[in-house]
Amino acid sequence: MENIQHVERHHRHDPATHQCTSSVSKHIKAPVDIVWSLVRRFDQPQKYKPFVSRCTVQGELKIGSVREVNVKSGLPATTSTERLELLDDTEHILGVKIVGGDHRLKNYSSVVTVHPEVIDGRAGTLVTESFVVDVPDGNTKDETCYFVTALINCNLKSLVEVCERMAMLDSPQV
Repeated sequence: MENIQHVERHHRHDPATHQCTSSVSKHIKAPVDIVWSLVRRFDQPQKYKPFVSRCTVQGELKIGSVREVNVKSGLPATTSTERLELLDDTEHILGVKIVGGDHRLKNYSSVVTVHPEVIDGRAGTLVTESFVVDVPDGNTKDETCYFVTALINCNLKSLVEVCERMAMLDSPQV
């Protein structure tokens, strides 16, 4: 019940008529501290995001910091400029807004929350990422949501793999 209230509080977006919004959740068989240690790294998204080839952040990592992300080939973009909107290490919340780049994701804003849970009797984590974005000219809301949701699913699938591998290395061998 607590997770539902948390999701409702942090993943509620009020899209305008020309925007779409959705969310994706994944269960990870790894403790929340391992998962959060990767998610919170605004300066190193390439640690788990497979389409990021390089990321640079100028100055200290804090709310308002801006990162320049280079995107690997295969996506309809090469760069993205993104601002850190929210970083809460207590509640495990990360908020990011795209502020520039050579792509079609205008007015994109996302929130990622990380929640501890028990999976198969062991420490696990529920990760939820939600977004709101403008629908580009020539696309429908459904097409835009499908594209962004597929991208998030790919990123979270990679996060699952990286975190579960880290958890296996951390756990005592039986």
